[in-house]
Amino acid sequence: MTVLIDPPDWPGPRGLMWSHLVSDSSLEELHAFAARLGVPPRAFDRDHYDVPETVHARAVELGAEAVSSRELLLRLVASGLRRRKRRQLP
Repeated sequence: MTVLIDPPDWPGPRGLMWSHLVSDSSLEELHAFAARLGVPPRAFDRDHYDVPETVHARAVELGAEAVSSRELLLRLVASGLRRRKRRQLP
């Protein structure tokens, strides 16, 4: 069981850079880790949490594995937990 976090490379609200927090084994593990980290449930989006740069170091301290964005996506897909956005028809 591993929680993964990518670098805060994604621009977002409040002028902060953002990371993705995922689990490569279960959503229950991910939700429990996010709660320990103090990330609100509203930050969850289908298969990951969006977290600001201000919590990246704390996530690693709590045991998240820092990986590249590419590695995070590959491991999320391999876990079977990836949930893509549905395409909206025109």
